[in-house]
Amino acid sequence: MPSARPRLLYVTDLAYPARGRRYCDEDIRLTARLREEFDLALCHPRDAAALMDAFDAVVVRNSGPVLEYRAAYDDFRTRALAGGTRVYNPLTGRGDMAGKQYLLDLTAAGYPVIPTVDRPEDLRLLPAADRYVVKPKLGADSIGLRVVTADRLPGLVDGTVLAQPHIDFAHEISFCFVDHDFQYALYAPDPGRRWELRPYEPTRDDLEFARRFIEWNALDHGIQRVDACRAPDGQLLLVELEDLNPYLSLDALDDTVRDAFVAAMTRSLRGFLAAGGKA
Repeated sequence: MPSARPRLLYVTDLAYPARGRRYCDEDIRLTARLREEFDLALCHPRDAAALMDAFDAVVVRNSGPVLEYRAAYDDFRTRALAGGTRVYNPLTGRGDMAGKQYLLDLTAAGYPVIPTVDRPEDLRLLPAADRYVVKPKLGADSIGLRVVTADRLPGLVDGTVLAQPHIDFAHEISFCFVDHDFQYALYAPDPGRRWELRPYEPTRDDLEFARRFIEWNALDHGIQRVDACRAPDGQLLLVELEDLNPYLSLDALDDTVRDAFVAAMTRSLRGFLAAGGKA
C-alpha cells in the first residue's frame, strides 16, 4: 500500500533540446510543487526500468521522443505491465502512446481529424491539395516529417509512413485535460511561430470537439493534450492526441490557472494511487 506520502519516480530528460521551449524548466518547477505532497525523485527515461520498483508510482513527463531510447522504453513498458507497476499516464493509452495508428482509425471512423492514409491504394481518399505531409508512423516532435507534392506520394507511402493533405490553417489550439476534466487551452496566433502560445478561451463547440477524443481514449487518469488546427472553413481538425508525455506550456499560463492545474494533477495522482491504478 502507498505510504502517507507516496513515493513518485518522475521520468524526465532534463537535457532534451526541444525546439522553441525548455522542457527542463517546466519539470523543475512542476516537481518543486509536487514535492509539497509527494516524496519524489527524478530520473532519465533510460533509468526508469531499473529504479521503478522502489516507488509507489512512475510519472512519465517530459521524457522526450521515445525514438531516442526505443529499446529502453520497450523494456520499461514490458516490465511495468508484467509487474503491475503504477504508471501515470497508464500504459493503455490509444493516442501517441501507441504510435500514430489512431489517426488512421479516427479517419476511418469519421472523426474530425486531418484525413490520414498509409497505403498507396488509399491515396485516392485524400482530398486534393497542392502539398502533402508525409511523416513516420512512430515519429514524434516532427522528426522525419516531409512536405511533398502529389506526384511524390506513391513512391513514399509504403505502410511505414502516414500521408495527409497540407492544410493552410488559421492557427493551432491545444486543449489540456487532467483525467476527463478540461484545464486550459492555448493557441498560436501565428502559424509560423507555433511555440509562441497565448491563452485561448474555447467555445462550447471547441470543448465538445476536444472532449470527443478524450472520451475515445478512455483513460480514467492522466494528463492529455488535444492538438487541433483551425481549417480555412473554420472547422477544427485533430492534429495530435498526446497521451504519453505532453508538454504543458505552463509558463504561458497565469498564476491562477497554473495553480489550478497543479491542484488537479495532485488530486488525480492521489486518486490514481488510491484506486490501485495499474500500468
